[in-house]
Amino acid sequence: MRTGSEPRTARSPLRIRFWLGLWGLLWAGAGTVAFAMVGRPGWAAACGLLTAVIIVDLVVVLRHIRQGAHYQPGRDVPPYDPDDGRPGAR
Repeated sequence: MRTGSEPRTARSPLRIRFWLGLWGLLWAGAGTVAFAMVGRPGWAAACGLLTAVIIVDLVVVLRHIRQGAHYQPGRDVPPYDPDDGRPGAR
């Protein structure tokens, strides 16, 4: 009997985040080049900054994917009780 609130078939969002990141990298890189070619340095810099953020995000996502699955408690382990705010309370 399950007592958790998570879906029975929950999956990691890392792979879809990776593919969406690649899609964003393609568009941000194209935007950087296009704006640089038409002489819009502000927009080119903004797209370049977005490209850098996407690259960092992809590195983090790939690192998490390569780490593999982490321990997840079984169905017989109930979820943790919420923190009631008292110091030292368990």
